Amino acid sequence: MKIPVTGFVMDSGDDDHHSHRLYITSWDGRPVHVHPFSGVTSISDGHSHQYASWTAPAPSGVPHVHDYQVTTSFDFGHTHHIQGTTGPAVPLLGGGHYHLFEGFTTINGRHPHSHAYGGRTGNEAG
Repeated sequence: MKIPVTGFVMDSGDDDHHSHRLYITSWDGRPVHVHPFSGVTSISDGHSHQYASWTAPAPSGVPHVHDYQVTTSFDFGHTHHIQGTTGPAVPLLGGGHYHLFEGFTTINGRHPHSHAYGGRTGNEAG
């Protein structure tokens, strides 16, 4: 199955570490949007971690979820990876919507452990 996707690619402009970012602007003819998300993990092995990022794009105006992934702050000599899929859209009274998310980080650290995390995304951003 082919789904038409439009967007643009931006060069980082850094000659030492050449990279690109892909910005998707429509998916199957519908505009897309993202959500900010952030939080602090549970305390495990005597510490917690912070995280902040944006969800992956999803189509606007239809039932949907978003994938997300982020690496936590570097605390106590290590980081953890967070990855998952949000719940469905929850409408906001003034317009827009948010999504709930939750899960467990990867296992890492001098004493291997993971952390629970969860929360709600911010409102949609186009």
